[in-house]
Amino acid sequence: MDVVQKTIAKNLLKIRKEKGLSLEKTAELTGVSKAMLGQIERNESNPTVSTLWKIAKGLKISFSSLMKEEEQSVTVVNAQNQHPVVDENGAYKVYSVFPFEPGKQFEMYTVTIDSLYIHKAEAHMKGVEEYIVVESGELVLSVNDVEYRLSKGQAVRFPADVPHAYENKSDSMVKLTVMIYYPEL
Repeated sequence: MDVVQKTIAKNLLKIRKEKGLSLEKTAELTGVSKAMLGQIERNESNPTVSTLWKIAKGLKISFSSLMKEEEQSVTVVNAQNQHPVVDENGAYKVYSVFPFEPGKQFEMYTVTIDSLYIHKAEAHMKGVEEYIVVESGELVLSVNDVEYRLSKGQAVRFPADVPHAYENKSDSMVKLTVMIYYPEL
């Protein structure tokens, strides 16, 4: 397993223990099976983006808190050293750039979406907002069944506490910078 999976394993176990939750109770809260949660914590499973979002939503934590590595006071992020979390077939990749930190209320990451792929996201916690800048390609963002077409250089802000989807209808990869704002964490 790579570095990001080891970090997820360590962080999930730490967060669960800090909250005083058993694997069984965590499974109830997240909708992720007790067996899968145990495999993730033991670094025996490579969780998908969808699975991590279920865990984050159920535990009322930020998505990137599961991928957060220990930080220094000045942080320089090198894209070549980042390891993504991927969706089921690898066509949707999430690279944590600046994970959630208490008191900052946001996290930032880079997302790539392969050609002709759609990623459907469940509603996040109440009040959560997403801010997206399209770095390359064309994104078709659906929020409440309304489509917004965004191309390189365009940005969007939307309430992410409703189901939404990110789609690449083109022949080339889409690259996004995404910031998620958490008003109540």
